[in-house]
Amino acid sequence: MKYFHEQIEAKWQDYWAKNQTFAATNNSDKPKYYVLDMFPYPSGAGLHVGHPLGYIASDIVARYKRHKGFNVLHPQGYDSFGLPAEQYAIQTGQHPEKTTRENIARYREQLDKIGFSFDWSREVRTSNPHYYKHTQWIFIQLFNSWYNKNTDKAEDIATLISIFEKEGNTPVNAVCDDNIAPFSAAEWNAFSSEEQQKILLHYRLTYLAETEVNWCPALGTVLANDEIVNGVSERGGHPVIRKKMTQWSMRISAYAERLLQGLDTIDWSESIKESQRNWIGKSVGALVKFNLLPTSNFQLPTQIEVFTTRPDTIFGVTFMTLAPEHELVSQITTPEQKAAVDAYVEATAKRSERERMADVKTISGVFTGAFAEHPFTKEPIPVWIGDYVLAGYGTGAVMAVPCGDERDYAFANFFKGQKGMPEIKNIFNQDISEAAYGEKSGFELVNSDFLNGLGYKDGTKKIIEELEKIGQGKGKTNYRLRDAVFSRQRYWGEPFPVYYANGLPQMIDAKHLPIVLPEVEKYLPTEDGQPPLGNATTWAWDSVQCSVVSNQLIDNVTIFPLELNTMPGWAGSSWYWMRYMDAHNENEFASADALKYWENVDLYIGGSEHATGHLLYSRFWNKFLKDRGYAPTEEPFKKLINQGMILGMSAYVYRVIPATINSDKTGFMGRGKDLPSIYISKNLVGNFTISENEKELRYFIRDEKSEVVFSKMEELIKNKNDFFKNEGDELAFNIQYHLPVDVNLINSSDELDIERFRNWRSENINAEFILEDGKYIVGREVEKMSKSKYNVVNPDDICNDYGADTLRLYEMFLGPLEQAKPWNTAGITGVSGFLKKLWRLYFDDNGLIVTNDEPTPEMYKSLHKTIKKVTEDIENFSFNTSVSQFMICVNELAQLKCHHRAILEPLAILVSPYAPHIAEELWSQLGHEGSISTVDFPIFEAKYLVESEKEYPVSFNGKMRFTIKLPLDLTAAQIEEIVMADERTQAQLQGRTPNKVIIVPGKIINLVG
Repeated sequence: MKYFHEQIEAKWQDYWAKNQTFAATNNSDKPKYYVLDMFPYPSGAGLHVGHPLGYIASDIVARYKRHKGFNVLHPQGYDSFGLPAEQYAIQTGQHPEKTTRENIARYREQLDKIGFSFDWSREVRTSNPHYYKHTQWIFIQLFNSWYNKNTDKAEDIATLISIFEKEGNTPVNAVCDDNIAPFSAAEWNAFSSEEQQKILLHYRLTYLAETEVNWCPALGTVLANDEIVNGVSERGGHPVIRKKMTQWSMRISAYAERLLQGLDTIDWSESIKESQRNWIGKSVGALVKFNLLPTSNFQLPTQIEVFTTRPDTIFGVTFMTLAPEHELVSQITTPEQKAAVDAYVEATAKRSERERMADVKTISGVFTGAFAEHPFTKEPIPVWIGDYVLAGYGTGAVMAVPCGDERDYAFANFFKGQKGMPEIKNIFNQDISEAAYGEKSGFELVNSDFLNGLGYKDGTKKIIEELEKIGQGKGKTNYRLRDAVFSRQRYWGEPFPVYYANGLPQMIDAKHLPIVLPEVEKYLPTEDGQPPLGNATTWAWDSVQCSVVSNQLIDNVTIFPLELNTMPGWAGSSWYWMRYMDAHNENEFASADALKYWENVDLYIGGSEHATGHLLYSRFWNKFLKDRGYAPTEEPFKKLINQGMILGMSAYVYRVIPATINSDKTGFMGRGKDLPSIYISKNLVGNFTISENEKELRYFIRDEKSEVVFSKMEELIKNKNDFFKNEGDELAFNIQYHLPVDVNLINSSDELDIERFRNWRSENINAEFILEDGKYIVGREVEKMSKSKYNVVNPDDICNDYGADTLRLYEMFLGPLEQAKPWNTAGITGVSGFLKKLWRLYFDDNGLIVTNDEPTPEMYKSLHKTIKKVTEDIENFSFNTSVSQFMICVNELAQLKCHHRAILEPLAILVSPYAPHIAEELWSQLGHEGSISTVDFPIFEAKYLVESEKEYPVSFNGKMRFTIKLPLDLTAAQIEEIVMADERTQAQLQGRTPNKVIIVPGKIINLVG
C-alpha cells in the first residue's frame, strides 16, 4: 500500500470541512486557548511559500493544545479594506468589492490546501457591513468619551458635561487640547448648543482638528507614518508631502503612559517592546515660555513654548529653532527673510517626518528675522527654522544650546558668522572646543547666574522653581507619541457614522448602523478635491427618517451631508480578535459571556513590521474598551511571536552590452539594439580588463580573457559599415549585471534552461549565449520574495508535487521560527522521503503490517525520547528541532524493524500537529473512528530512558580497540572477569598479563602494560 499524498490530503480536508472538526465552542469545561495569526490582507498575487510560515507554526500549537485537552479558538478572516483593491478599481473601474471577493476565494483555496485547522465558521471580513457596523459603533464610543487623568481612564462624555454644568472646566483634569479658555458653570450653561459642542471637541477621544499630515497626491489620500518608506508611499512608491488638513484624529496620546507600563506585563520580544517604547518616547523635563520681541509684523505679546529635557542648560541658549510647519513661522518672519523662509518651508513639505528624523547628517535651516527674549537675562535670541525639528513632537520648537547638544553644536558651527547666529556660549566647566558636552554628569554649571556650581539634577530642580516663580515655565513629562490621524481620502474603507449640522459633527444613533458604503461612478477624488465619496449621489442623512438619502434633498434643517472621508486601514484590525469570540452576534461586537470566557489572545503570531502600527493601535483600542466596560483585559495579546521571513533564491543573468569606441578613445556608444541579446555565463563575468583613460570611460577591452565575447559580437555583426558609424571606431562592450530571471527556468545546479528562457519573454527569442563547459550558469542571491525578482515559489506547486504535509514540515525544518531563512526547493525531497519512510513503518505493498507484539526497550526508548523532545519543542516554539527528532526516531524504528502498535499509535499522534493529513490516515488505518485531532497527546515516561546497559570502550594503554555492551549493575570485578575472557582481549594481549586493569563502572575500561 503506497503513500499517495493527493488522495489522503483531499480526503481529510473534505472530512474536516464537513464535520466542522475545528469549530470551537463558547461553552466548555475545558481550559481555553486562543491562538491567532495577524490579519492577512487578501492581495491579488495570492500566497507564496513565505506567507504560510507563521500560519503553520500557529497551527502546530493549536493542534497540540487540542491534543492536550484545551478548547482551542484558532480563527481566520481577512483585513479586506485596503489601498491595493482601490488602486485596481481606479485603473480598471472594477468595484473593489468584486476584486476583494475574488482574492479572498483564491486565498481560501490556498489556505485549505495546506491543511490549517482554522475555525472557518467564525470567519470575518472587515469590508463586510455586518462587521464594520461594530467598527462604526466603537468610533461612536470614542467620540462620546473623554480621558479623566484623576481616574486614569476613559469615561462617558456625560460625566464631563456634568462637571461643566456644576463647576465649569477649572477643576477638570483631562487629556485635552492645549490653551482651552477657562469657563465657569454659569458660562457653560449660558453657552449655545453649538458653542458647547465646539468646546467638547477639545476633550473627546476622537475629534476633528487641522493637523499636519502625510499627503500622497498620487494615491489621493493621507498616509500614516508607518505607511511611508524612505519618503515615498509604501504602496506604489509615490512622493509624499506634508500639508495641513482638517482630519479626524484619535487621542492615543492619552494612553501613552499605560501603553508604556503595559509592556512590562506581556510576553513579547524585547525588540518589539523597545520599538514601542521609542515610538511612545517618554521624556521628563520642563515647558519653558520665551516671549517674542515685537517686529513690524506683530506688536501683540506672543510666546514660543519649548519642551526641553535639559532646562538646567537654559543659560546656554544662543538661538531657537522652530519646525518649518510651526504655526508661528508665517506670523513672525520678517519681510527681508520671507522669500528664503517660504522656499525652505516648501522644500521641507516634500519630506516625510521619518525621513527628516533619520537624516542626521544634513544641516539646513533659515533665519526668520525674529527674536525671542531670554526669560532671565532678557537678551534677544534669534529664531530660526530647521527641518530637524518636528511640529508633532513636543511643541515644535527647541531652545538650542550648542555647548550641550551635538545637533545644535553642528547647526551653530554650520551657520557661524551668518546673520542671526551668535557665538556659542559655554556653561560647563568642560572643554567644548571640539564637540558639545552632552553628558548629564561630570560637570558644574558656570556662566549660569543662580545655577552656578550646580549639576544636572539640582540645576533642573532649581530652574523649574525659578521658571514657575516668574510664570514662564513648569515641570512636564512629554511623549513623542502624537495623536493618530483617523481619516483617509479614499473610497474603500469604513464610512464614518457622522453627518454635519452647521459644520459640526453629529453621531448617527447606533441602532441605525451600519452606514453602508454608497455606490460611486469614480473611485478618484472629485474635480474640486473632495474625497471619492464626494462622487456619491446618495450620501446625505435624513435625521427624521433616519436613513441615507439623495444629496439633492440636503436642506441643512433635517437632511444633512454625511462625512466624505473613510476610516484608515487600521480601524477594522484594531479590535478584530474580539469579534472572533462571538462572530455571529448581530447586536453587539461580542457578548459579555464570550468576552469573559476567551478574555484575550494567548498566542499571537505575525510580522515585526507592525510594531508601531497595528500592535500599538490594537493595544490602544483594547485599553479604551476596557475602560468603558466592554473588554475584559487591559492587553489584547499575552504572547507575541514575530516569525522571520522565508527569503527567495533569486536567479540573475548577465547581458553583454555591445558598444563602439571612437578612434581617440573619448566617445563610447552603446549598440545593444543593433545585435540580438547576448548573455554570458556567470563564471566568465569579472575576468575582463577594464579600460582606464582621462575621460573616465569604463569599458572592457580586448585581450585573451575577453576574446570569447568579441568573437561572439563579431559573429553577430551582419554589416560592419552600418555598425561602425565612423572610420576608426573600435568594438567594445560592457556588462549589465543583475537581470532577474524566473527561478522556474533554473535547475538544482544553477543551470539555465536556454530554450525556455528564449520563450519566456519576446525580447529573448533570438538571444545568444556565451557558455562555460556547454552550460549557462546563473548568479544566485538570497533576498525577499517578490514578483519583480521572479523568485516567488507558489505553495500550490509544492502541495501538488510533494504534498501539504511535506510543505508544513519543510517550512518548520528550515530553521528557528523567528529567523529569516532562504527557500531552496531542492531541499524538500529529503522531507518528502521522510514521510514515505514513516508510512513504511505501518504498511508494505500488501497493506497494514502493524502488530500487537510487545515492543523492545529500544523501541520504547526511541519513542519516549521523541515524546520528550517534541513536547518541549512545541512548548518552547522550537519547531525546527522537532522535525529533526522525527527523522531520527523514524530511522531508529526502521532499523529496529518496529511495526508495533504500542509504538506507532502514539507516534502518529506526535506527528499530527506537524503533518496532520498523514497522521489522520494512519490513525484511521489503525482502526480508529473519527479524527485524531483531539486524542490525548502521549505522555513522556522517564523510565524508558533509564539505561540498563552501557557500551564500554575497551582500551589498551589508552588506545580504544573495541567496545563491549555490559549491564550497568555489574561490579568492577565482574566487568574485569568478562573482559579478560573476551577473545578480542586475548588477541590484543597475545599471552601477556596486563600490569594493571583500570575499571570505572559505567565509564571506562583500560588495560595497562
